[in-house]
Amino acid sequence: MTESPASDDSAETSASEGPWYAGITRYQWLVLVIASAGWVFDVYEGQIFNITRNDMLAELVGGEEAEIKKYGEFFLGIFLLGGTVGGLAAGSLADRFGRRPIMMITILMYSVFSGLTYFATELWHVAALRFLVAMGVGGEWAVAASLVSEIFPARARAHASGIFHASSVLGTVMAALAGIAVGADWRYAYLVGVVPALLILWVRVTVEEPEQWKAKAAEGRSAQLGSFKDLLLNPKWNRNAFFGMLLAAVGLGTFWSVVVATQDLAKELLVDSGTTLDIAKQESKFAYGIIQTIGGGLGLFAFGPLCARFGRRRAFIGMQLAAFLIVPITCYGPQTYQQLLYILPLYGFLTLGIHAGYAIYFPELFPTHLRATGTSFCFNGGRILAVPVLFFSGWLKAESGMDYRLAVSSLAVLFLVGAFVMLFLPETNKQELLE
Repeated sequence: MTESPASDDSAETSASEGPWYAGITRYQWLVLVIASAGWVFDVYEGQIFNITRNDMLAELVGGEEAEIKKYGEFFLGIFLLGGTVGGLAAGSLADRFGRRPIMMITILMYSVFSGLTYFATELWHVAALRFLVAMGVGGEWAVAASLVSEIFPARARAHASGIFHASSVLGTVMAALAGIAVGADWRYAYLVGVVPALLILWVRVTVEEPEQWKAKAAEGRSAQLGSFKDLLLNPKWNRNAFFGMLLAAVGLGTFWSVVVATQDLAKELLVDSGTTLDIAKQESKFAYGIIQTIGGGLGLFAFGPLCARFGRRRAFIGMQLAAFLIVPITCYGPQTYQQLLYILPLYGFLTLGIHAGYAIYFPELFPTHLRATGTSFCFNGGRILAVPVLFFSGWLKAESGMDYRLAVSSLAVLFLVGAFVMLFLPETNKQELLE
């Protein structure tokens, strides 16, 4: 038996002046661990393709570098589309039927279809499986983010939600280690994706529905649980939904077109210095998946405290302005692979840190009966807007004839768009969740 998820008012009052974690119950910590574990494997499923795609596509389409880059960006676009479909569906269903059952279904989806990628022999196999994996990945994040925000009190929410999203760094590291371990035998890396299916049992016996959701569910149809009509047509919520979607589109578009670009940047530096292509591929996986990811993880963990101290809006704006500046510095500054390794942690910190803010900020923009729906609409709706960015990024890097460094630096302009979008969204720092 787990202890009751209900918070004790007296404990809450006495802890209000202490550190953010004072008074947090064992059950609340357990939910954070479970939600984070699901998100870790979410990220693994997304990143393992990024880590192994050169080897996978070299086998499936041949060794043409331009074709590998083109299909690589295409399949990332497919992944974003799948995440959108699954995320929007799961968010609405989680508001209607509860957080726990939908979390279980989404984990099962991405586990099974990741494992089946081992058997892919055609490009359409990869496209279909990446779409289905993404449906589970997109759905699980929105449900878990809503659950964490509802379980933790206002004073601890930014820190806890930041930790939840920052756990993604473990998924990236796992994917990098798996990619390095399997080398060109990319199929085995996807079998690891079956492991999170075991999480379903843990979720089933541990997680209880939040009290806020149970109260809304008791109201029945009058509560409009998970209603897209209420979300998108009600002026109280639709402004937050649409601008939140734009904010997520900036983060997702820059992640897949800018953040991960350093893997190819490292590979080019190594090849230009005389390193063989096979060694360059392995070293570039280490540069992106380990060195840069360490900095990215620190940025993710730091963003929660930054949001708590300076407010959500200033934290988002400041980080995105800094990200815009660091991209061209990283692209043009380092002249050797070793020099690139020195700057990659800062690059990861500034370009990836804002992603923790989505788990913190989006659930705060919507009431209980629309929390998972609105959170999912922002994050996964942002995937729709990011898809053209991915297709454009693939063309810009592989077919336009533009220098790779200039292409990546040009795409960093999107961070300025994200900073501008924040001017139209409210400040939610230190406020209770909307009921």
